[in-house]
Amino acid sequence: MKERPILFSAPMVRALLAGTKTQTRRALKAQPPAGTFQVSTWHHPDPRPHFFAWQELPHETAMIADDWAHPCPYGAPGDRLWVREAFMHEPADYCWEASVSIPCRPAVTVYRADHDEKESRGAGWKPSIHMPSAMSRIDLEVIGVRVERLQDISEADALAEGAPSADLASGRECIFPHQGTRRWGFQLLWESINGLHSWRANPWVWVVEFKRLTARAK
Repeated sequence: MKERPILFSAPMVRALLAGTKTQTRRALKAQPPAGTFQVSTWHHPDPRPHFFAWQELPHETAMIADDWAHPCPYGAPGDRLWVREAFMHEPADYCWEASVSIPCRPAVTVYRADHDEKESRGAGWKPSIHMPSAMSRIDLEVIGVRVERLQDISEADALAEGAPSADLASGRECIFPHQGTRRWGFQLLWESINGLHSWRANPWVWVVEFKRLTARAK
């Protein structure tokens, strides 16, 4: 079993704490080559499960693409992820003991996800990337990993992503029936994080399924 960090935004942290988020999708940094129709695990000498890109050939056969094989950076079933989120110390990092070079620790860690988004703007929050493991409050156990195209997400998986219904995600009243779906809500959420045309690009993504652990295991 290995432990790895993973970053989540404040809304997704709230979904984790509420138990409504049990999946996350992250774009593959190295996208499979053109013509790939499937990405799946296959035998590899490395003990980590590698994912290979499968391509169709002219004679209706398939083969593994040359020079494309990657393990999931978020681990394999049984591994654990500790969540990094925006935070700050309260009181501030400065204390009298630190001023005289005596090591001290902040008394309280405050998490941005626990505060209203508007009220917490510009409040000196530390980015999630800077959160050390000792200050993380959420541990996840990986229970499944696969690769698929972004737009292949189902309504059930969009719900498992913690996506709001589209009318809530956009702040607009639904005009057409499909706009109230979780899948469309996930599209709006994805574009808010990855850019306006990121959904249209339809990248291959890691789909990581997990369960939240009740207590941190150190």
